[in-house]
Amino acid sequence: MSRFHALTVTEIIPDTRDSVIVTLKPAPEATDLFRFTQGQYLTFRRDFDGHEVRRCYSICAGTEDGDLKVGIKRVDGGAFSCWANENLKTGDTVEAMPPVGSFFAPIEPESTRFYVGFAGGSGITPILSIMKTVLAREPHSTFTLVYANRQVSSIMFREDLEDLKNRYLGRLQIVHILKSDAQETELFSGRVDEEKVNELLETLIDPQDIDLTFLCGPHGMMDTIRRCLEGHGVEPDRIKHELFKSDQPGRLPEKKRPKTASDKDREADLSLTLDGTTRDIHMEAGETILEAAHRHSVDAPYSCCAGVCSTCRGKLLEGEVEMAANHALEDDEIRDGYILTCQSRPLSKRLVLTYDA
Repeated sequence: MSRFHALTVTEIIPDTRDSVIVTLKPAPEATDLFRFTQGQYLTFRRDFDGHEVRRCYSICAGTEDGDLKVGIKRVDGGAFSCWANENLKTGDTVEAMPPVGSFFAPIEPESTRFYVGFAGGSGITPILSIMKTVLAREPHSTFTLVYANRQVSSIMFREDLEDLKNRYLGRLQIVHILKSDAQETELFSGRVDEEKVNELLETLIDPQDIDLTFLCGPHGMMDTIRRCLEGHGVEPDRIKHELFKSDQPGRLPEKKRPKTASDKDREADLSLTLDGTTRDIHMEAGETILEAAHRHSVDAPYSCCAGVCSTCRGKLLEGEVEMAANHALEDDEIRDGYILTCQSRPLSKRLVLTYDA
């Protein structure tokens, strides 16, 4: 069964100069497959001159909105994002996997919680979904958003954010920090560095009141914010993060070289279960689990191949692996045995893994 489904584009709204908001509709028989939890994302694919490109985009709608929407920001040289901004139109169809992702916390309608979101640039997209859902479904909870951008004109979803602030007076506070555009208060101008985050936590946000924090944006900024939050006593299990892209450059495939005797030590036997079917695969030296699966024509899921998106997540039931990078899995997921198969190479001679868990 295909993992991808056709979605019809029902509306495209230009947002900033280099981003669009795309509303999508699944076929009637796939409606249930595309019901989402706030903060999840869709993996899209498109063929560009015989080369398949896959990209992840977070859902920006709240669960109560009744729509499936994504925000797509143009990236210099990005085939999919440029195509979506320049050529995609109402009535077109795009292929996408059903929603996935664990960047959320279960909604508790009776709770009174204080949420804080830190977003940088297009990192606002999943946090907007979380914020809309929390404010609609937890009527006693409050939310403070700290949103960093270069300038006013680059603020994604600016009208949506203003509408939310007006609708939820007293429950939603939005702080814009602009790198280039001067503001009346110095605290709200310039780079989001350690000094600025600490000042925010000392003057504007009481860390002791925070129940849950969501971070989404560039790796360096999110690391700084997490470090400051933990330094002010916010426990790690109250901080959830998601990256929009890796700081690591794309890796070229390794050149093939003759096998040596020592290569045998790095080979492994893999038992892999996907969609209820189990395959036995022999892994060659240096291969990731995902690479081995694809070499054996197993349609294992993937998108970024950089350890960022978690589309390739699987559960290791037996054996041991080493993950080269992990910007997606939380500590509790790792303790439960989940790994990123695009980053995992064997440390034991036998591995048992399932994508179905």
